[in-house]
Amino acid sequence: MALDTSPEAPAPVRQIAQAITGWVDRLGAVWVEGQVAQVSRRQGMQTVFMVLRDPIADISISVTCSRLLYDSLNPPLVEGASIIVHAKPSFYAPRGTLSLQARDIRMVGLGELLARLERRRQLLAAEGLFAAELKRPLPFLPTKVGLVTAPNSAAERDVLEVARRRWPAVTFEIAYAAMQGTRSVVEVVEGLERLDKDPDVGVIVIARGGGSVEDLLPFSDEALIRAVAKARTPVVSAIGHEPDQPLLDLVADVRAATPTDAAKRVVPDMAEEVQRLTLVRERLRRAVDGRLTTERSRLDMLRSRPALASPGTLFDNRADDVGSLLERARRSLGHQLDRAVDEVGHQRARARALSPLATLERGYAVLQDADGHVVTRRGGVTSGAAVTIRVTDGRIAATVAADHSPDPAAEGHVDD
Repeated sequence: MALDTSPEAPAPVRQIAQAITGWVDRLGAVWVEGQVAQVSRRQGMQTVFMVLRDPIADISISVTCSRLLYDSLNPPLVEGASIIVHAKPSFYAPRGTLSLQARDIRMVGLGELLARLERRRQLLAAEGLFAAELKRPLPFLPTKVGLVTAPNSAAERDVLEVARRRWPAVTFEIAYAAMQGTRSVVEVVEGLERLDKDPDVGVIVIARGGGSVEDLLPFSDEALIRAVAKARTPVVSAIGHEPDQPLLDLVADVRAATPTDAAKRVVPDMAEEVQRLTLVRERLRRAVDGRLTTERSRLDMLRSRPALASPGTLFDNRADDVGSLLERARRSLGHQLDRAVDEVGHQRARARALSPLATLERGYAVLQDADGHVVTRRGGVTSGAAVTIRVTDGRIAATVAADHSPDPAAEGHVDD
């Protein structure tokens, strides 16, 4: 029922707010469809605040729900999802705001699709297919680049042109496949497996020039995700869709924002490499020049030393020492020789003094029997025995007389 008001009898704000509250309360619980524009979960609060936006008109409304209801959603509610909310409209009079108190939330349309993808992502992530330790580094300069893309597509043109501009000698092995539709997954997997078997292919790029969420569904297919995880060759995902990330981006070894970005990642820039080589060569040349300069300085320093500058100086300085040592050695050797001569003379004189010949020279003689034995006593010979008398200059043969008187008379002859 309309309020009875006039310029003379206006209604106060509180009355209008109370009337609106009554009208909203009479509306009862309703089912509302919209797109989640914002989600706010405040720490310690049991209420979750959201903003639900109309997918066509520029209209939005606040929605509140219990944390228990929000946490029970599987997969979790994300911004951008389309949902149906069973809610009770309420008008908060102190602030004059209208909101919906959600009692049930259901995914619909794209929201349901995103929910399925999120559940698939959670399952595959639990298997470890997206683990960072499984990511393989890209080769610096692959022998051949494998490319899976649609024939005559903008993605193919971008990858080929950018890669060949950066490294003109790069070669490609292209596996054409449908990049959307019912045949997309089968053809992409076949192309991936064919390139993965080629030993010359060092990296594989799966390229597409973006598209809607529905167009990119094949790149979140479980069969394709498992094929990429099983591939031995590093894979680069170049789907080119920033708002919604297909699961291929998570399992690939490298995610490129666009096909152009993928071309920049798989081959180096020749101009940059030439410049880098020039810098390295210049740095190496400076290092070698510096080393040569240092070693040259060391050689100059060594050559400036007296021993190397004039090697004869060492001999000159030691010539006097050598002469002194030589003279000392000569004197020492002369003294030793003199002492040796004297010693030899003493030994010779001693030997001569002890020699029997010296005794014979003093008038003595040596009497020997026929056997050559020296006779020292009278009883050593018999009468008539032949004896030999040794004197200084020879021997005298004699015969022993019968009379052994102190002055025996003997006859004989001298034996020269």
